Amino acid sequence: MAEHRSMQRAALLDAARTLLSEGGTEALTFPALAERTGLARSSVYEYFRSRAAVVEELCRVDFPVWAAEVEAAMARAGGPEAKVEAYVRGQLALVGDRRHRAVVAISASELDAGAREKIRAAHGGLVAMIVEALGDLGHPQPRLAAMLLQGVVDVAVRRIELGAAEDPARITEAAVAMALRGVRG
Repeated sequence: MAEHRSMQRAALLDAARTLLSEGGTEALTFPALAERTGLARSSVYEYFRSRAAVVEELCRVDFPVWAAEVEAAMARAGGPEAKVEAYVRGQLALVGDRRHRAVVAISASELDAGAREKIRAAHGGLVAMIVEALGDLGHPQPRLAAMLLQGVVDVAVRRIELGAAEDPARITEAAVAMALRGVRG
């Protein structure tokens, strides 16, 4: 029974990822989740009490996975500058990934304070990874620089997500160039 419940929960999360990546937060509704999974709407409520609870669970499950991918790319990089480049490229490369799109759609949505705090904490972990590399580059304020750098990444993510006029590869190259010039001071 527990295994069956866990499979249904996984199916609901997968449906939520699809809905978020196709239509953003407005598309994530309990009727849509029920339809996608073939469950009764009342069954959806047995797993999640609200949309925010679905979102929180997605963040809990998905964010660490792609943060680990970015971290692995940084670990493979040579010096601190290569780590900065891997940090930017790693996040932008994940934009097409449904898990990433779901988390991005989520971060823009109307969540309760608890869910927002969890997302902020997860983002904080991502930012902490780059603080060390910036310190190694001799940056006088590595924490501030890391947050500004993440701002550049976030804007690039949004431009790619919105299907901006520029090609995603050009957005990535511009973000990498700006990041590297910026961290060199």
